[in-house]
Amino acid sequence: MNPTFQPVISFADAITPLDWAVFIVVQIATVGAVIYGHRRKRQTVAAGSQATFLDLMLMGRQLTLPLFVATLVATWYGGILGVTEIAFNFGIFNFVTQGIFWYLAYLLFAFFLVNRISRYQAITLPELVENMFGPRSGRLSAIFNFFNVLPVAYAISIGLFLQVILGGSLLTMMILGLLPLVLYTMWGGFRAVVFSDLVQFGVMCSAVALVFAVSVLTFGGLPFLHAHLPAAHFSVTGGNSWGTTFVWGFVALATLVDPSFYQRCFAAQSARVARRGIIISTVIWFGFDICTTAGGMYARAVIPAAEAKQAYLIYAMQLLPPGLRGFMLAGVAATILSTLDAFLFIAGNTVSYDLVPKRWKGRVDLQRAGIVVAAVASIGLALVFDGSIREAWKTLGSYAAACLLLPVMVGHVWPGRIRDNQFVIASLCGVVGTTAWRLIDRTGFWAEVDALYIGAACTAAGLALYAIARPHQPRPS
Repeated sequence: MNPTFQPVISFADAITPLDWAVFIVVQIATVGAVIYGHRRKRQTVAAGSQATFLDLMLMGRQLTLPLFVATLVATWYGGILGVTEIAFNFGIFNFVTQGIFWYLAYLLFAFFLVNRISRYQAITLPELVENMFGPRSGRLSAIFNFFNVLPVAYAISIGLFLQVILGGSLLTMMILGLLPLVLYTMWGGFRAVVFSDLVQFGVMCSAVALVFAVSVLTFGGLPFLHAHLPAAHFSVTGGNSWGTTFVWGFVALATLVDPSFYQRCFAAQSARVARRGIIISTVIWFGFDICTTAGGMYARAVIPAAEAKQAYLIYAMQLLPPGLRGFMLAGVAATILSTLDAFLFIAGNTVSYDLVPKRWKGRVDLQRAGIVVAAVASIGLALVFDGSIREAWKTLGSYAAACLLLPVMVGHVWPGRIRDNQFVIASLCGVVGTTAWRLIDRTGFWAEVDALYIGAACTAAGLALYAIARPHQPRPS
């Protein structure tokens, strides 16, 4: 007989002392990994020099294959509560939109971009853009970069996670979750992020695999899900329109201008390490997505009345025995925190390295101040999005995909074809088009046309019209 699950539970009652002990041990192991990574840092020159700053930003470009895979995989899955919410509501639509589309983007990055970007020896994505197009393009891309990597969705995720366990307001829980991350990323830099990811990678993958395996053993496989879920949960669109489905494909292509991917490729020991690392990571992500999609669907089948945002946690807490509950909670926390600290660090770098005057670049104190700015901005925007992970993802990702993707890809394929002012004008056309489309009241067919499509079309039009208007202007040297 299958156990009975409740749509709402008291986490304070469900978590036993053994669960807390397991959870705390995992957090101690994470802190220990950060300290170990910091001790391994080689002080080759005096503090405050460019070499020390390079270690702070990119671990001295010495990221090995195992560390590359661990930090990339861990960084990319902080929105586990958002992913399982989509699976709860729409079934395999989640695997298509949050999985398959992204795998294609990952492999395109590995085989098409890794070798091209390695020759620039840049430290950040905006610096790469500046080298490709010019200083104005670099500065504008830094602004896009900042909002793209602000960990708004992940600040919401950690807030919701702590809210479920401890209660309290979302704002209070977001502050509580962000504070320790701000402190250790300020202290240890990218090295702290990488070594914390090493522990979090193992815990998060094991935790979601555990929930999936116990679900199958307890309830059975696909026949159980088919019997207890709406038919739309097994369709590609999940009951959504094709336009809504494919817009996620364009959002996934934003990976090609994603700062965390570029940062890890810049930090890798070689282009070969980066390419192999992305391929291995894609295989791991495939398994992870199967587990999270299935977990969200099992939660819907077993406790359909649960709130979608919390359903996966509520389901797992009732599914697993004491001890394993604590490990699962540690896995969910690791999934969120590993992305939150990485994006927080990159957003801080954008403020302190890409948006400041050149004479201030390389200052460690500014880099630390940038992390604080990024944390405050993340909490502020989380409140603007009213705690919606899906809306934060889609909105911020749409601007990056619509306004940066096409110019940067053209720059990779045809170096020197796009000039500095052309890049700026085209990207701003994309901003105007995306924003205007979001504000316009639309009905009928046009209501189904996402703002990302309009923004991308405006960017393309801006590139084309500039090329027609000034066909013979050479790019400044």
